[in-house]
Amino acid sequence: MLHTAAVARTRNLFPLDADMASSLHAVVHGDVQGVGFRYYVQRRAEEMGLAGWVRNRPDGSLEVVAEGSRPALGRLLELLSKGPGLADVDRVDAEWGEATGLKGFAVRT
Repeated sequence: MLHTAAVARTRNLFPLDADMASSLHAVVHGDVQGVGFRYYVQRRAEEMGLAGWVRNRPDGSLEVVAEGSRPALGRLLELLSKGPGLADVDRVDAEWGEATGLKGFAVRT
């Protein structure tokens, strides 16, 4: 389990091979909409060479699906627990899995 205060729970351990493509599905809870969070995630994910998408959910949370290297996904998860300056993250629920071959990183509406 990742030891970050804002991360509520994680499922499935990281794959053993750091170079193996993995996936991260995360839901970020708190004051995370209307603060530029989706574009913050997109920018950071693209900088780290990750593929996937981010979107606002009707319940006020933010959902992220990302694929790439285990170290880069771990860094993204840490960034999700903090968010951009105006965000107030309460917790991040995260699940790990195998990559499915996503390309690019999109902001979904």
